Amino acid sequence: MNSSQKKWFYLIVLSLIWGSSFILIKKGLIGLSPTQLGALRILFTGVFLLLVGFYSLKTIAVKNWKWIVISGLLGTFFPAFLFAFAETEVDSAIASMLNSLVPLNTVLFGLAIFKITSTNRQIIGVIIGFIGTGLLIANGAHLNPHQNYLYAGFIIIATVMYAVNVNIIKKYLKEESAIAIATGNFVAIMIPSFIILMFTNFFSESIYTNEDVQLSLFYIVVLSLFGTAIAKVMFNKLVHIASPVFASSVTYLMPLVAVLWGVLDGEKISFMQLIGATIILFGVYLANRK
Repeated sequence: MNSSQKKWFYLIVLSLIWGSSFILIKKGLIGLSPTQLGALRILFTGVFLLLVGFYSLKTIAVKNWKWIVISGLLGTFFPAFLFAFAETEVDSAIASMLNSLVPLNTVLFGLAIFKITSTNRQIIGVIIGFIGTGLLIANGAHLNPHQNYLYAGFIIIATVMYAVNVNIIKKYLKEESAIAIATGNFVAIMIPSFIILMFTNFFSESIYTNEDVQLSLFYIVVLSLFGTAIAKVMFNKLVHIASPVFASSVTYLMPLVAVLWGVLDGEKISFMQLIGATIILFGVYLANRK
């Protein structure tokens, strides 16, 4: 595949993987607390990445390790906990829709902090996608008035962190390989995650006899392997071969997958939400067409 075909391949596969992550988080919370889920997700993923990417760590330039650590904290560590807490109150489909704020924040922070230029068409496309996301959210709130949307603030904070991370990778880590960045990220955040896990009751005896906990662990293993480890490497490759805006556009397509999973799990969706999803797709097309 040429570069153009590769970036679209990565975009579609990442949309399918990450779009499924929200329902896995929801299922994981059945038997685990948000703190346990976030910590375990990081630890499981870290083990997977170390098995395949340990030797790539020596290729990382010493001067870049500070950016590797910052990237790990902003791109994985804090969002893992923020999304887990958010989904204790907000449906998985709504969480994925809010996650679509990432491309807008990517443009804003790219221009304001990192001086990474974006074309007028990209900005217009992102705004159109954002309008579609707003339509999805508004109708979701109408359908689910019992949900506490203050928890949506956790997701908004996470989208800001994701956006900053995309720009950090593009500006400061473009010479490093995707597997090295991903493995380095988790080397930096595994120890604090384990410390956090120790302060929960995860290692109590009930953990090993509770069927809900065991099933939740299965969901988190799947989430860690595909939704974090494999997807993290693929996303870093996508950032290397495409613009930050194109890379973050994966968050436009994720809600379509997440909404489907949500419907299958009994979550509600309206016709207007489907219209909003169509608007989002148009925004992706406009932002990325030649």
